[in-house]
Amino acid sequence: MLSRRALYALGLTLIPAPLLAQADTEILPDIVVTAQRRPEQAQQVGVALSVLGAADLATRGVTNVNQLQYQTPGLEAVPAFGGGQPQFRLRGVGFDDYASNNASPVGISVDEVAKPFPVQTQGLLFDLDRVEVLRGPQGTLYGRNTTGGAINFLTARPTSRLSAGIDAEYGSFGLFRAEGHISGPIGEGMSVRVAAATEQGGGFQHDRDNGRELGDADRWGARGQLAYNAGPVDLLVEGHYGRDRSEATGLYLFDPLGSIPADTSRRRTGWGASSQYAALLGFDPDTKPFRNNKTAGGHATLSIDLGSAKLTSITAYEHFDRREYNDWDASALAYAGTYFGSRANVFSQEVRLASQGPGALRWIVGGYYSNEKLHDHFDSDFVQSLGFIALTSYRQRAHTFAGFGQLDYDVTSRLTLTGGLRLEREARHLRDFDTTTSPIVGIGVPAGSADQSYTELSGKLAANYHLSSANLIYASASRGVKSGGFTAYNTLTEDQLAPFKPEVLYAYEIGTKNELAGRKLRLNGAAFYYDYRRQQVQSAIYDAVYGAVGKIVNAPRSHIYGAEGELTWAPVAGLEITQGLAWRKGKYDRFDDLDIAASTAAGHTVAVSRAGQDQGFPHWSYNGSASYRLPVGGYALTAQTDYSYRGTLDPVLLGPNFKVHDYWLVNATLTLGAGPWSVGLYARNLLNQHYDLTRNFFLGGIDIASPGRPRSVGVRGKYSF
Repeated sequence: MLSRRALYALGLTLIPAPLLAQADTEILPDIVVTAQRRPEQAQQVGVALSVLGAADLATRGVTNVNQLQYQTPGLEAVPAFGGGQPQFRLRGVGFDDYASNNASPVGISVDEVAKPFPVQTQGLLFDLDRVEVLRGPQGTLYGRNTTGGAINFLTARPTSRLSAGIDAEYGSFGLFRAEGHISGPIGEGMSVRVAAATEQGGGFQHDRDNGRELGDADRWGARGQLAYNAGPVDLLVEGHYGRDRSEATGLYLFDPLGSIPADTSRRRTGWGASSQYAALLGFDPDTKPFRNNKTAGGHATLSIDLGSAKLTSITAYEHFDRREYNDWDASALAYAGTYFGSRANVFSQEVRLASQGPGALRWIVGGYYSNEKLHDHFDSDFVQSLGFIALTSYRQRAHTFAGFGQLDYDVTSRLTLTGGLRLEREARHLRDFDTTTSPIVGIGVPAGSADQSYTELSGKLAANYHLSSANLIYASASRGVKSGGFTAYNTLTEDQLAPFKPEVLYAYEIGTKNELAGRKLRLNGAAFYYDYRRQQVQSAIYDAVYGAVGKIVNAPRSHIYGAEGELTWAPVAGLEITQGLAWRKGKYDRFDDLDIAASTAAGHTVAVSRAGQDQGFPHWSYNGSASYRLPVGGYALTAQTDYSYRGTLDPVLLGPNFKVHDYWLVNATLTLGAGPWSVGLYARNLLNQHYDLTRNFFLGGIDIASPGRPRSVGVRGKYSF
């Protein structure tokens, strides 16, 4: 049943209702996307996708990829234990892992360059043109292969005319954000663009014992682009650099911990390390949880117009350093502290040839290569709980080779058939894996190694039928593959090191896209069924010495099904309303999992069948917005609100105590502008909803949760020319 706050949020869409009596109307603008590697109108693409432009992202305060979950149907982004490792889920397809080394089923890319490690995705978003969120398996057009979908960020490009701009805001808890750019020509056929952004402050938590504040951001990023055009040749060279020296978001105790009562406020937290752990890592025992990450890289995109076809090459390199300290017992006790030290280097090369120009047949063929290197160590402070520090380190390398292609053929002026294939070979190697303790207590895995490789064929068959120029129906069947990998956190036995296998998803989808009411209304919808093979699940195995120990395993068979819809409506001039609704449900069909309690009591492995059990991800999500632009003299006054609902997360493998309850979020802005400038007020989490992003335990009996941000208000100013 909807709460009073939920009804209020829905009611916000009706604020401009009296304006419906106005006679002036305007049609919705076309949205051009490159989801299929060529510019197309989004409404003409038989793919379930959502598009957000730069203005939408800025107005709604989206400055990192995780916040997209409140703007698009079916997307979730959960920070593992509240830290810097995100867990993405799209249409229920996700992967729970707090280690750094494994791939996500939801691919993230910036300017067509993939970010293969999820932790690489947590930098600032700035100077964007748009973001495209594609639902369902991808791979016949993309360098990376995914089962859940893809999120593609497209940055703003250098311009042929001089332009510049700055956008800044100041809000609650001392939060300050700013970004700016300058772009223009520097010679015949050459132009450049330089952009930078920073985020400072904003910490909303405090130590429950002494009141010290926690959570201030200290991050910035910069990007430079050089574009060159000479007849049929287009070249774009990009470089970027970013630093994140922010304090971490603290956890709170939702159950008592010894003499420490459960926190009654999500803004209360605690931290502290043992003197041994602090000395080992080189900081003081009362140092605030922190991040000290940096990223640097670039890419060169070369396009050559060959007349009937275009040749494109994308060469990219990315370096990422992670230094992150978290306190996972949320107290001054040294029960469960964690430190990540990661260094990743990724080189990738994509080459593709695509047809262009008129004709019933359109095609694309390409090849992709990726070389990933990761050096990682993960150190845990168990001094006051287990009597030791656990130290884990390893190296991992991965090589991916893939060939892909897709054909689109117009059988008639209304019917288009699509077929695509992808052949991929990947090999992953784990080396020098070592878990030991300080002091030595005789547990761990010394000098372990493991290998995992596969050769898999993916593909897609689809049919698009235009009922009219404004109405499209489509159906598709596809096969997606996600990489296998290794359990790489505090591994104590050789059995834990055994790799988990790649997962395979057979996806079946029908959908429709429609423009109605004289192009004032867009109504899109889709329904899907996913047949899951070898789904990767975070679970446990039983060891005679250590008992139940965590491990990622494969569930042999499972399924997910659901439906979603999106609406965009411009009933009168200046008024635009959007709505997005998604429902999905998943169950295990065949999965003999470890019964932890029974195994512990029996002293050996006892299995429990999870056949028919719900997978526990939220069944419902909803998002929407309403904005109205009113001319006032020579100015424009714009009132805007956006809102979202996230259903209950019930992690069945953890138990009911770790259920994350459903919640609503509502944001609002009021902006006055004229010509190149605008100023405004904003409120985020307007109703001051108290909610959690995740609940978990790192050590048994320590029940912790990562809180969402409380209400914040602020001012924003923008100037551009």
